[in-house]
Amino acid sequence: MIAPRTRKAAFAEEKAEVEVLGANLEKLKGLTKKIQGSMNRLESSGKSVQEHVAPIYGNTQKLQIANSNVDRILEAIGKIREPLDKGNREEQILRSNPKQVGVTDYIASIDRTTRALAELKKSNLRSNQQAIAELNGLMKTGMTQLQDVFRDILREDARPVEPLHYLTKQLQFPRIPEEKSSRLRTINNHVFASMAQTTDADVRDYPTTKTYAEIRGTYLTASLQNLSSASISTARKMSSDAMYRQGTSGIGTYAAALESMYAAEYENICPIFAREDWTRVCNMTCRSSLNEFSKTLRELNNHIRANLITDCYLAFEIIELVSSLALRLENRGVELKVPMAEALQPTRQTAKESLGALVEDTRAKMQSMMALPSDAGAVSVTAETMVKLQTLTSYLSPLSSILTSLGDGGWSTQSPATSRSHVPTLKSLDVGPDSGKLFANYARDLLEDLYNTLNTKSRAMIKNKSAQGVFMANNIAVIDRMTHSSELQNLLFELTETIDSWRKKAYANYMDAWKDVSTHLLDVQYTSRSVRPQSGGGIDSAAIVKSLSSKDKEAIKEKFKNFNLTFDELITKYKSFKMEREVRQHLAREIARQIEPLYGRFFDRYHEIDKGRGKHVKFDKSQMGTVLAGLS
Repeated sequence: MIAPRTRKAAFAEEKAEVEVLGANLEKLKGLTKKIQGSMNRLESSGKSVQEHVAPIYGNTQKLQIANSNVDRILEAIGKIREPLDKGNREEQILRSNPKQVGVTDYIASIDRTTRALAELKKSNLRSNQQAIAELNGLMKTGMTQLQDVFRDILREDARPVEPLHYLTKQLQFPRIPEEKSSRLRTINNHVFASMAQTTDADVRDYPTTKTYAEIRGTYLTASLQNLSSASISTARKMSSDAMYRQGTSGIGTYAAALESMYAAEYENICPIFAREDWTRVCNMTCRSSLNEFSKTLRELNNHIRANLITDCYLAFEIIELVSSLALRLENRGVELKVPMAEALQPTRQTAKESLGALVEDTRAKMQSMMALPSDAGAVSVTAETMVKLQTLTSYLSPLSSILTSLGDGGWSTQSPATSRSHVPTLKSLDVGPDSGKLFANYARDLLEDLYNTLNTKSRAMIKNKSAQGVFMANNIAVIDRMTHSSELQNLLFELTETIDSWRKKAYANYMDAWKDVSTHLLDVQYTSRSVRPQSGGGIDSAAIVKSLSSKDKEAIKEKFKNFNLTFDELITKYKSFKMEREVRQHLAREIARQIEPLYGRFFDRYHEIDKGRGKHVKFDKSQMGTVLAGLS
């Protein structure tokens, strides 16, 4: 419990504190009134200041904006003048010789001028048009001098070469050195960029491409000129009837040099120009030399047409060479297939015409013959025709293409294609699976025409049937032998049966004459008589002759006489014939097979008719065998 004294002391202390707080509160109220009065006065003063300062502040802002606009205008003027100033600085460099300034520095100056020109064009100010025109003129001057450097670098390696030197020694044709290619590429890139900047025209034909095509094209044309002349001179004939032999023309060497030089040129182009320009620049570069090549082909074609029968094989050789050349170049990136095909078209047309001309030539030569060999030997036309076919087998690839484009039977100039043919098209087709069959059909037509003409001629000019047979057998033997001794054997295997049938007819015609002589060795035997005629190895000629009547004996004597006379005539005639070896051997076997057994039998039965005097029996069996053996 708190004491009363203590409680009073606490109350007194609290009361004093309350009195202090009350005094402070009174002071705070007075201070608040003073502050409020000061705020009122300050507000009044602020309004007065604002009324006086506001116009001054507004003018200051306008001045700041105007000052900023002036700075911007000065900055724009500076930017506008900067390209002009740059142009003035670059003019001295660009009007100097690049070799004196240094190509690298000269190109750098062109780059700076190009950028300055671009900046002026962006400004689109009318006042800059004069400056733009001046800079364009300056750029053209710089480009012209840079192109001169490009041209000079190219000319350093553009002296004509002798292709035969590189071909015979199997050397690569010269390339532009890598260091020069790098410089040419740099110049080309800057010329292209500048052309794109200074002109609105198509920049694909910018000057460096034309310069390259001109200089390198001249180099190619000059280098290949001698081979062009050689191709024409080697085609000239020493003898008008000499047949062209494969590889004797210089066109093969010309084509090989063209391929190697074009491939080398394409490799020169790739490091210098952009990829999309490679084919175009290559075609431009090769155009001049390719035109000369086309001209050479036209001259050779004129020569072929003038000597179509003997030199048409050159046309097939040219077709194969140029077609293969275009394909190989295309595989190496040089796309000249279309212009080469166009250059080849006249030769292809000549080759097409030659196939019909070969048939017509064979027919015409046979028709013009006024007489056939008196010894029934084969005519030269037959061997010539086979040589034509043999020679054609050396050009099967181009020949197949030509035959395919003509269509089966399309080579005939006398009659429309037979039922097995189809309508030929003008488009040249690739070699197909039936190309070998087409050649076989062509050869069949040619040989059948030859056979029919020979057969007709022999019947009209040779009256003796046996001579007709020998004549036809000789010609057929030439056909057969020359077929089996060449590539024709594999191509004309379907013609074997036809040739065999021709040969059988010819042999049959000849052997008809020997049927007559065989009749003299036939006799009549009467099996109804009491004494049966002896047969076999134990024939008694004396007994048989003794049993004959006088009339029969005279008949036997007459048979021996007629046989001897006819046999001698046939043997003499046989020996007068000029026969191919296989014909002589075959006919000798046929004669022996027909005569020897008949004569042996007749001799065994009746040789005692003249009792060994030889008056009627001229040959014994051994003598007959010797004569027949001598026929082969």
